[in-house]
Amino acid sequence: MGDRLLRQGMRGHDVRVLQDFLTRDGFPTTIDGQFGPGTLRNVKRFQRSAHMRPNGVVTYSVQKALRLAVAGGTRSVAPSTAPGAKAVLNSDGTVSAPASAPAAVKNAIAAANKIAFTPYVYGGGHGSFSSSGYDCSGSVSYALHGGGLLSSPEDSSQLESYGSSGAGQWITIWANSGHAYMEIAGLFFDTGGASGRGGDRWSRSNSSGTSGYVVRHPTSY
Repeated sequence: MGDRLLRQGMRGHDVRVLQDFLTRDGFPTTIDGQFGPGTLRNVKRFQRSAHMRPNGVVTYSVQKALRLAVAGGTRSVAPSTAPGAKAVLNSDGTVSAPASAPAAVKNAIAAANKIAFTPYVYGGGHGSFSSSGYDCSGSVSYALHGGGLLSSPEDSSQLESYGSSGAGQWITIWANSGHAYMEIAGLFFDTGGASGRGGDRWSRSNSSGTSGYVVRHPTSY
């Protein structure tokens, strides 16, 4: 973001960056790389908040103000996880959601439980959410879809630009070109190391590490 002026109707990676920055500054915006009506509305909201002319055109001055706002964290907002609101790993390998979790989080956990012991199949869950087995990104996609947070499956590279940047309050996704996994309400849902747990994708510990991953989360979660 910064190589050109941005306005409604444009698309590209710089639009994705704009949408990510708007979201991080407290104006949740779908990150799809298309400068549509929703992005236009939030650009105008930001311009008003920064005492700029709300014309929806992202000039260099607007971009600079947005970068400074995000860097300063002056308006960034996120829901708070209730103290002790952690999911429980049950003896049968499934997980129980905390009572205080939002419905989307509870539904994501319920969906993850459904495929917790299904086989690892490379490419599984990509063509359709219904599959005999799921790979890493297919598993993450299935859980997000169950929570109403994803409309179609995404591979690990696509998940690198999913939702909003950084860790979430309830759900955090780690993704790179070769792997993806997630944490939901304090527990990890990951195909990595699942064979050592009897095939269960749920774990209290992070078996894949955090180095080399892009960290994302569903906007507002």
